[in-house]
Amino acid sequence: MSLTAAPEPAELVAWYAEMGITEALDEATHDHFAQASDAQAASAPAALTHDRIGTGPSVGNAPRPRPTLPPRPGQAPAVAARSNAAAATAPDDAAISAKVLAAEAATLNDLKEALARFEGCALKATAKNLVFADGNPEARVMIVGEAPGADEDRVGLPFVGRSGQLLDRMLAAIGLNRQSDVYIANLLPWRPPGNRTPTPQEVSICLPFIQRQIQLADPDILVCVGGPSAQGLLGLTGILASRGKWLEYDTGARRIRAMATLHPAYLLRQPLQKRLAWRDMRALKAALDAAP
Repeated sequence: MSLTAAPEPAELVAWYAEMGITEALDEATHDHFAQASDAQAASAPAALTHDRIGTGPSVGNAPRPRPTLPPRPGQAPAVAARSNAAAATAPDDAAISAKVLAAEAATLNDLKEALARFEGCALKATAKNLVFADGNPEARVMIVGEAPGADEDRVGLPFVGRSGQLLDRMLAAIGLNRQSDVYIANLLPWRPPGNRTPTPQEVSICLPFIQRQIQLADPDILVCVGGPSAQGLLGLTGILASRGKWLEYDTGARRIRAMATLHPAYLLRQPLQKRLAWRDMRALKAALDAAP
């Protein structure tokens, strides 16, 4: 969006959607609770009269339809439909459905197709693309980040923005190539609006898919990049204190070595912490060299 000229309405709406804005406010205050009460009170006498004269079914006993989300201005009908589908799915039901779909996937391609069909996570409605994976699925090292950013959402691949470029340089420093030596995915395959941190509910819904992805890829070493990834997969809290330590991760088929490290996006904001990430990369290199 241009900062030098007044934006077009469509451009402004698109920018609002990109930033995750879903509600509009005006200058006058409104008591929506009072308005709802007034509307309910106004409809009550008519409902009572209707029941007393017996001219139709009782509205008091009629099932109420599940509310749906109205489409945002400029939102495509298909996106609005996905929003309503996700809103109509209870979190527990969505997590159960995710576990079933993930378990049924026999290959990584099956899993990607299952994610494309899955409507239980509301993030899918606001994301442009499903960000599944990149690199070599047969590599010894699997890297799992947090969630796609704006660049990843646009391209449909993980770690392609500035943080991805830094990750590539970090890997190259220990002799690893992104396309041949590592397999890269994210804890969540859809971008949270405004690049916000994923909620615990979103993580719990998407967790079965990344767990199955790790199981199908079957790497020798798992590297969790960033706090949410380390917490979701390894149960670690406090990434600065827990990074660089070797742990075990149970894939369901075997136990593999696992380690958490700092996210490249954090390193771009805090360059002095690159020394810690370099220690982690050296530890990864040593582990690979020790077990060729």
